[in-house]
Amino acid sequence: MTPIELYNTLSRRKETFVPREPGAVDIYVCGVTTYDQSHLGHARPAVVFDCLRRYLRLKGYRVRLVQNFTDIDDKIIARANAEGKDPLELADFYCQEYLQNITRLGVERADIYPRVSAHIKEIIDMIAGLIERGAAYPAGGHVFFSVAAFPEYGKLSNQKLEELESQGSGAGDEEQYKRHPVDFALWKAAKPGEPAWDSPWGKGRPGWHIECSAMALKYLGNGFDIHGGGMDLVFPHHENEIAQSEAYTGKAPFARYFLHNGLVTVNGEKMSKSLGNFVSIDEALARYPAELWRYFILSSHYRSVLDFEEERLEAAHKAWTRLNRAVWDLEEAGVQPDWPGLAAVWAGMETAQNNQGTELESAVYAAARRLDEALANDFNTPAAMAVLFELLPAIKVDGRPQRGLAPALGFLKEVLSDLLGVLAPAKPGGVNDALAEGLLRLLVELRAEARKKKDWTTADRIRDGLARLGVKLEDTPEGTRWTIS
Repeated sequence: MTPIELYNTLSRRKETFVPREPGAVDIYVCGVTTYDQSHLGHARPAVVFDCLRRYLRLKGYRVRLVQNFTDIDDKIIARANAEGKDPLELADFYCQEYLQNITRLGVERADIYPRVSAHIKEIIDMIAGLIERGAAYPAGGHVFFSVAAFPEYGKLSNQKLEELESQGSGAGDEEQYKRHPVDFALWKAAKPGEPAWDSPWGKGRPGWHIECSAMALKYLGNGFDIHGGGMDLVFPHHENEIAQSEAYTGKAPFARYFLHNGLVTVNGEKMSKSLGNFVSIDEALARYPAELWRYFILSSHYRSVLDFEEERLEAAHKAWTRLNRAVWDLEEAGVQPDWPGLAAVWAGMETAQNNQGTELESAVYAAARRLDEALANDFNTPAAMAVLFELLPAIKVDGRPQRGLAPALGFLKEVLSDLLGVLAPAKPGGVNDALAEGLLRLLVELRAEARKKKDWTTADRIRDGLARLGVKLEDTPEGTRWTIS
């Protein structure tokens, strides 16, 4: 079985993956701050770590995944106050919205979704422990982590403390109480109109960084295997997590491997709610099926920047359709999948067909091993997809079931469905031609725009015209679906 190598941000190199406990992998992924709709920037880590978990399971690991919700935050409080809502109720609404959307994207739920508001005791206990160890200090109702007490501060982001001094904001209530400009808040003193909890230092609420440390240590313990999140979390969030966690436990590492996915950008700018340049998951799924969005995300290496461009999306759509059509054509030819499974092939337990079968069968088994090599090399999903495209020319359906087509279909279905999650559940509405499908989608989008403008005449004309062509439209909360009779 090919050993897995992962790029560890902490060491800034690829390392052979050796989990804390043989046969088991524990992963903590930083989740969303729930004050607005989830968007494609949130979809990327959800899909990436979902696919990584699927791969690790096929490699024989028991995988436990924890992903937090930040439901206490300045942005949540500001929006709740502006809308006259309770901050925790607002946060809960967007927690549920996120979960519904990632489910639509085919993302399996995490094992645990801890929320900050439900872990105040653990956070207070950890802060108290840091004060006892001399790594934190109370001041003005706040509690700050003392970066000077942690000599390795900056090891994740490869920065030196003296170089970071200028990054202190120098403004705001908290700054006047800090001993060092890079010290960061573990506990924030209560302000009017904010949710607050009792603590030994007065009423207040947690700082952003302490929440993940407290929850990761509670559910996964110190030295867990993989800590994931977006590249924008390297500093200060994950840097601060390491400092406070290792100062608290007295043991390194807090996490063995730090994996960071690249950002999703729009015209070179980070996609974010604060910039207002985001594409919500709702909007995305109204345009294309979830399986295509998964393909689009996985067609770039997880550490690279993923720029949202129409041309790139259209290219992904053509490639995705080609892979799906290979499965549809085999199924229409009556081929029945006969395949031992990736786990068996990767473990060297494949059947004798591997050595005695047809040239196509041999090519399928060879492709399965190359696929493992690609994914074991820092989870290189684009290279894994390239293996599939290289195999497609050898898969020819000439009207007769061929020996070799059965394992080819089994292999493709397992990779596209169970591993990558990019296989469409069925040929879309009987539309075979990519151009025809694109035109149909365009008409559906134009109708949706007309409905938003309350131009019912145009919307009904499109609907009725498609109905005469045998296309039935169904409007659902998830968007418009079509079927062809």
